[in-house]
Amino acid sequence: MKCQQLPPPEHLKEYIRSIWTLEVPADGQTPHVFRTFAEGAPGLVFQQAEDGKVYQNDKELPGLFLYGSATTHARLHATGKLKIVGIFLHPNALKTVFGLNAGLLTDTCIDASTLAVREYHSLPEQLVNTRSTIGQIELLSSWIKVKADKNHARRDNNMQYAASVIAGSKGNVVLKGLQIELQLSERSFERKFKEYIGMSPKLFSRICRFQSSLQQLRDNDYTKLSDIAFENEYADQSHFIRTFKEFAGFSPFQYQKQSPEVIENLATLLK
Repeated sequence: MKCQQLPPPEHLKEYIRSIWTLEVPADGQTPHVFRTFAEGAPGLVFQQAEDGKVYQNDKELPGLFLYGSATTHARLHATGKLKIVGIFLHPNALKTVFGLNAGLLTDTCIDASTLAVREYHSLPEQLVNTRSTIGQIELLSSWIKVKADKNHARRDNNMQYAASVIAGSKGNVVLKGLQIELQLSERSFERKFKEYIGMSPKLFSRICRFQSSLQQLRDNDYTKLSDIAFENEYADQSHFIRTFKEFAGFSPFQYQKQSPEVIENLATLLK
């Protein structure tokens, strides 16, 4: 298994958080099993499985797909030789880059080739025919730039600011204060945030807090689990463990024992 995480092109940092690649050799009939965690941001994936298929839970995934923010964990499995190029996008990218209502894609995905009809009608074919990973990344990056330029007018600086403040506080900002600062009613704030980010500000805050605690586990930056609970402002250790299981699918103890991550938020459960 070969994996790599790369920084975004300088001119696309406003839209792309990072780029990742994964190559998995064929392993007979044994499926490769991965898990994804709750994350308040969308992404774009191009995947090729030779003599096999890739599924999320029981749903077969298309070769090029755009997914929305995840509010829960999911199971991926694939057979055959697998090659993936993935792009982690910023939370508001579904709206500002692709012109889509983010709330309609939360916890699901769409065939992205249907979005490339006008600008890059042959994008899926070009990706398949491009042998190098760098070339595939350049194609996807160029398409993102074209889509972002086209949808520039859909940008909402207030929602971009709100998501940035919540993420920067690791989910511990006072949402009422943020709403007042933006001079929005509670209803308007909720509606616009869901349209741009894909979920309510409260749920986004909870996921940001979970992601912060997950990062501490990754970095081994704690002495005991109660330290993580305290530093991320959970009521107590039990509350932290329940929340972690909700968003990861297993407890922090299980994560420590059995879940080496291939790429951040894409873990492989090795048997």
